[in-house]
Amino acid sequence: MGKNMNRSTSDFIVRARELELQAMQHLAARAALVEVIGKLVHALQWERGASSLYLASGGRSFDAERTEVVAFAEPLAQALRTAFAEQLDAGSAASAQMVSMMGWVLLDLDSLGPLRAAIAQKAPKVGDAMGAFSRVIAGLIELVFHLADGATDPAISRLLVTLVHLLQVKEAAGQERAVGASLLASGVCSELEQQRFIHLIDAQERAADVLLDFIDADLRPHWDDAQNGPNTAQLERLRRGLCMAKVDQPLDATQSTVWFDVSSKRLADLGVLEAALTAHLQAACQAAIAAARQDLADSTGLVQRLRQNPSPHAQAADRYFSAAGQPASVPVLATKGDAATPAEPGQAMEAAEASSRIASLQDLLQQQTDKLAQTEQELRKAKQAIHDRKVIERAKGALMSRLGMTEDAAYRALQKAAMDHNKRLLDVAEATLALTDIALASPNAKAQTPSTP
Repeated sequence: MGKNMNRSTSDFIVRARELELQAMQHLAARAALVEVIGKLVHALQWERGASSLYLASGGRSFDAERTEVVAFAEPLAQALRTAFAEQLDAGSAASAQMVSMMGWVLLDLDSLGPLRAAIAQKAPKVGDAMGAFSRVIAGLIELVFHLADGATDPAISRLLVTLVHLLQVKEAAGQERAVGASLLASGVCSELEQQRFIHLIDAQERAADVLLDFIDADLRPHWDDAQNGPNTAQLERLRRGLCMAKVDQPLDATQSTVWFDVSSKRLADLGVLEAALTAHLQAACQAAIAAARQDLADSTGLVQRLRQNPSPHAQAADRYFSAAGQPASVPVLATKGDAATPAEPGQAMEAAEASSRIASLQDLLQQQTDKLAQTEQELRKAKQAIHDRKVIERAKGALMSRLGMTEDAAYRALQKAAMDHNKRLLDVAEATLALTDIALASPNAKAQTPSTP
């Protein structure tokens, strides 16, 4: 016990490096988990779109495509289950909240089997099937959100924040594909479906705004390619036609396949960005692990040299009191500027080496302090974006549950309040959550803002 109670500064330095390496290894495991989640989300988005067209057409089309994508999604779901099981290991450092989220995701994944069986029988309505798939995907994306919130490395945290919002853009685009395909396949313009379609376009723009604040410069061209691909003009024409169609107006059902193909190309372009972003994330994790290992090796080596080579003055004292020694004089600690010749041969060189080792240890301590300070500052910005998003989502949820607003109406109400009162959107969201009685009128009323924060 006494040994453990008397640790040197060097012990703490080495332990800090060991913990940093462990943290990077845990983060790399979570990044690998994020990659599996992203692939499964992509597969489920395809299955949702194919299932929507299958149901909307009364089973006359997209049956083979739906069967094919189910066969593709199942191994990914099993891979995710295996990755979840690994996170239950005591050494994984997974938080209680993260493990709980994994449990909810598993419950959602278990619901896919009965859902697919019902779709094969053409039992559920299109909207119900889309909602069921969207629920599963939403849980997966929320888990990535929690994984990003737990990142401790600023560079990796930025990549995770970017990935979270890219997944949100992709999910809104995937829902837009499914809703648009269903709307066209039905052959008539439904007001509810049309409003959903418009809201999903807005949702993509909102998530993209945050994404562009965090995306690395070398990944930006992938985003630009996805936004300005060769089929963008056709996508916008089809969007405009659906947005401007009059309620109950007949729609060309043959355009459903065209819409599905065009919007699928955009999703594929976003998938290219997702793959590049995931590769960057994995590379950043491996670089961080390599750097942490090198830091640990450097720290361990320095500590060993300090222990194996005590200071010259300490060595001189040992020799002076040694029974075998015949010292010429009492060892005296030389002061700065002392011109006297050292009593022992080579003592000047030893003193210089010892001074260098002590300076190295001090430099190591200072470097670690500076690194922690810089890391904290960079990490704070990334975590702030996640926190802000959570607050705004909670405020939207409060408006939706208490006033019966749609998600888009709730967001627009918060936006309007922010502009009317010259406040940040975050400030209005926080004020909304703090109010016991939300002072917002219904979406059709003139006053759509909360009282002044």
